[in-house]
Amino acid sequence: MDLKDYFRRIGFSGLYEKPDLATLSTVHKLHVLSIPFENLSIHCGERITMDLQVIYDKIVRSHRGGWCSENNFLFSWVLREMGYKYTTLSSKVFNLLKNEFNPIDSHLINLVEIDGKPYISDVSFGVWGQLWHPIEMIAGKDQPQPPGVFRLLNDGERWTLEKTGRNPLILNEAFTNCSLVNKCLTKTMYSFTLTPRRHDYFLETVEYLQTNPESMFTKKSICSLQCPTGFRALIGWTYCEVTFKPEDDVDLIDMKDIPDGEVEIVLREKFNITLLNKLTPKNQIAAYNI
Repeated sequence: MDLKDYFRRIGFSGLYEKPDLATLSTVHKLHVLSIPFENLSIHCGERITMDLQVIYDKIVRSHRGGWCSENNFLFSWVLREMGYKYTTLSSKVFNLLKNEFNPIDSHLINLVEIDGKPYISDVSFGVWGQLWHPIEMIAGKDQPQPPGVFRLLNDGERWTLEKTGRNPLILNEAFTNCSLVNKCLTKTMYSFTLTPRRHDYFLETVEYLQTNPESMFTKKSICSLQCPTGFRALIGWTYCEVTFKPEDDVDLIDMKDIPDGEVEIVLREKFNITLLNKLTPKNQIAAYNI
């Protein structure tokens, strides 16, 4: 595995002389603008693994994306290679359908310490909740980023990340009541403790998420990518382009359904993904929205 090849993958051409916040912020942003959050492997006959070499080959050499255990595990390797002091953590994602946290620690994130200050770096939440930069671990502080205002809360034991966004304005009236759009402005994302985790802590969870019929990820095929002006997503056959308009306090949402024969064209042209195996799109009811 070669850090220079990873840098080429995300388009980072700068110099890094020391593990500082400015460099981390740049690499973090370039990652989310270059590497999709996606679970397409589940829906085209591939197995998702926690083997770092396999993940590196998939994302860096084959120009694919991945879900959190792939992207953030790869990013932990990047942090280590660049000399950052980091700790991998696990978190419970908030289920917006059930209005409660999921029972399992399904989301992998990294805590990075810079000049004695801790930051959360998460390059793989995707869609509406994607951090573009690390956020400082200060309870109650509003931390604005292009997608909205992120905020960490702390009850003495657990930390919780939430985000306040803008009003969604759906451009295509046919999708006005689409279940993929959650119009709540402030959404809870996930909660976590500071217990360090090794990669093998996530092995059973990764297997469950990609095989259990009740898993959100087996119910939906998902691909999303942050863009300079917002983000785009393909969920099942529904393609969405979201444009951030902070000056008007809205996010413009353009949605359309894609015919079966054009799904792989959209993946190639909008996400720079070419699949080796046939994709079977899926979009069943699950706690996932844009």
